[in-house]
Amino acid sequence: MLGEPEYTMHQLFAQLGLDNSDEAIDEFIEKHQLAKGEELTEASIWSKQQCMFLQEEWKQDAAWVEVIDELNVRMHPQA
Repeated sequence: MLGEPEYTMHQLFAQLGLDNSDEAIDEFIEKHQLAKGEELTEASIWSKQQCMFLQEEWKQDAAWVEVIDELNVRMHPQA
């Protein structure tokens, strides 16, 4: 029996309807750095549908949670 699939940043960006090339992902993250304490799933950069997807997957600790967590880390400036 197979376990949960492992998703990638490329797949997450595609799921969100965003360009998922390496360059586009890096550019998006660079342009949309979040303030300390600003929640990834609450950020104003997302459409309603994107926000709902991120919130649901995060809340359910679903298969996407690891890659969403990675995006969260990358979108917050280094302390």
